[in-house]
Parts: sequence; C-alpha cells; structure tokens
Amino acid sequence: MGRTYIVEETVGQYLSNINLQGKAFVSGLLIGQCSSQKDYVILATRTPPKEEQNESPTHSKAKLDNLDEEWATEHAHQVSRMLPGGLLVLGVFIITALEMGSEFQNTLRRLVFAVEKSVNKKRLWNFTEEEVSERVILHFCSSTKKIFCRTYDIHDPKSSAKPADWKYQNGLSASWLSLECTVYINIHVPLSTTSVSYTLEKNTKNGLARWAKQIENGIYLINGQVKDEDCDLLEGQLLNSDHRSTAMVQICSGSVNLKGAVKCRAYIHSNKPKVKDAVQAMKRDILNTVADRCEILFEDLLLNEIPEKKDSEKEFHILPHRVFVPIPGSTVMLCDYKFGDESAEELRDHFLEMLDRMIQIEDLEIAEEINTACISSSMDTEASLDNTDDEQPKQPIKTTIVLKIQQNIGVIAAFAVAALAAGISFHYFSD
Repeated sequence: MGRTYIVEETVGQYLSNINLQGKAFVSGLLIGQCSSQKDYVILATRTPPKEEQNESPTHSKAKLDNLDEEWATEHAHQVSRMLPGGLLVLGVFIITALEMGSEFQNTLRRLVFAVEKSVNKKRLWNFTEEEVSERVILHFCSSTKKIFCRTYDIHDPKSSAKPADWKYQNGLSASWLSLECTVYINIHVPLSTTSVSYTLEKNTKNGLARWAKQIENGIYLINGQVKDEDCDLLEGQLLNSDHRSTAMVQICSGSVNLKGAVKCRAYIHSNKPKVKDAVQAMKRDILNTVADRCEILFEDLLLNEIPEKKDSEKEFHILPHRVFVPIPGSTVMLCDYKFGDESAEELRDHFLEMLDRMIQIEDLEIAEEINTACISSSMDTEASLDNTDDEQPKQPIKTTIVLKIQQNIGVIAAFAVAALAAGISFHYFSD
C-alpha cells in the first residue's frame, strides 16, 4: 500500500485555478510535512516562467521535454529558504491539458530527483534513516480534472513509481503547533595558517559545518527536564541525561566571527506529535536560518561585485534579518530575509514571484532588528578553543534557549533547550 497525502483544500483550488494560457504545461512545487504514517501538503506554488518562455507555445511533447530543470531546481532552492522548521518541499506537480502519459511521468521523475538534490545540496544537516525518503509527483489534467499521484524513493536513483492516495481536508494546518525561540549566536571560527588564505565564504561554511554538529548533539530539555523522545510532545516520562563535550587550545592566524540574535520557528502537525519531531524541527530551523543568511549575504556581495578585503584588513558585514508572513487560515507562517535597505514592497514582490502569493504589507512580521546579526573576519594571531572528544573539561560551557510552543488557543507549554559545551554559543579565550 502506498503513502497517503492529506492535502489542504486550498491546494486543490489553487491547482484548478491555474490557467495554462496556451502553454504546454505549468509545473511547480508541493510543500508540507512528512510523518511516519502520512504526509501533509499545505501549499503549492508554480515555478515562475522565464522571460524567454513567454512566447506562444504549442501542446507538444517536444515542448514538455524542454522543461528547464535548472530553472525549476533553482526555484526550489529559493523556496526552501522561505520555509520554517518542519516544512519541506515534498515533491513536484505538473498541469497539462492532456491526461497522464509516459512522457509526463518520465519528466516528473527526473524533476523530483533534481529538486531534492537542489534543496539538500547546501544543508547543514542530513535526514535520518528512520525518516520518510519518498517524494511525490502529481499530474493534474486541466481539462478532465483527473489527478495522477505517485511517489519515488529519492535515496534510490533506480526506484520505480509507487501509487499514492491524495485526499483533501479543510483547515488542515489550522491547529498545528507553533514552536518559537531566539538563539543568541557567537560563533568563532579559528583560521589556521592554511585556511587564512581561503575566501571568507569558504571559511564561514567550514565553521558552520563544525557548529552544526554541536547543535545536532545538544541536549534539549522540556520544562527543565529531558523527555523520552518517543513520548507525545505535551506529556511523557522524564529521563535523566547528561552530555559533555570537550575543548582544546588551538593557535590560529585569524578568525571569522558570527554574532547576533536570530529568531527561529518551527511547525508541527497536530496529530499526536512526538518530542523528537519538535526537537528535530527546531534544530533544523536553527541550522537553516543561520546558513541561509550567510548564503544570501555572499550572493549579495557577488551580485554587487563587492571585493573581499585584503589579508591584513578586517571585514564586516550585516546579515539579512528575518521576516514572517501568515498563511491565511493556518497557524503556519512563511519567512523571508531582507537587508536594511530593502523595502516592504520588494519583499511583497519576492513572495509573489517565489510562492505565487500576494501578501499584504501590513501582514509582514519583522521578527528582528535590522542589525541583529553580523559576520566579521580578521587576520590577527590569537589562540582559540576547538571542540574534541578526547578530554573532559573542568567546567562545561552551558547555554540555554527558551522555546515556546503555541497553538491557536495560546501558549500551552515551554521548552528549555540546553546545549552543553558550546552547543549554541561559542566561547574562545586567548592563551
């Protein structure tokens, strides 16, 4: 028996309302959340057309074969940045005036694998073996309104299509749990005599990869206690747990520093979620939002042709800050990032282009101050701490993050997330 997809009714309305306008097809992304029993689709968004694709196409197989995978996968990558913790690109759809044929299925198969590769390429985390590895392809015939739904195992390039159920439900995400926290980061990346010659982008990515491992290994406490990860989110047996990491002194020839406070959010389905689901969603939002801001910054520097500083000069940049916007009829909010000189109108246009949604400027929630986070580098010689597992430090470094869980009825619980030995905030000392 194949997987079941529970789909928000507005997604069906969105697909039905897409007008081909003479095009051979329209393709796009399906967004939602996986669970062990079933998957939830709460949003669909068409891939924006390229300017050169606005000529009058004809309904032909040749035109379908010319689907621009590079353009579609870049759209998926951009959209993945706008998803808070717990939400993923679950698959792809295609709308044609013709019923499902082998050429459509082959095109969708290639596309769903390419999209998954694109959105995973720069992540700081990996899927676990227990997680669902199937992604969905959906064909919607605009003339007959028939739906063809199949899944592929994206961990197996040779996997064959499996049947899947597509069921609509009204108000699917109206009561999902909302998890929020503010993370105060102070990530210090020591540079060796070799890495000091690397670009700021490469050194930052190397430092974030090491930081990500510590976030993954952090201890997350619920109401000051550790809960069994397989218990229901709002109840369960308390356990005793301790975790310590260690540190060593390292001489370096420079450093890269990321500092600031970042707002993190995640959303969990309301069908008996487990503790591990909530913790995992929040961990990944912490990792995603920091990595995405850095990537957006480096793209902006490249786009504006801003040269990097010389070896002896200090470099300082403000990271973009996060904004949220609600999905009507849902507790879930989407996000985006803006620099201080960007206008609300530019954000509105970006939401329209990427997610095909017209938002109201007054609905934008500015989650952070403009100068909330920054990245800097210097080439001064200093000593620094680096994590290892060989020794036990005299006193572990401890950082606490308060995570609130909210439902549509208000605050119902609170998490305290503690990451020991610099799990969140890095502390370094000179010799």
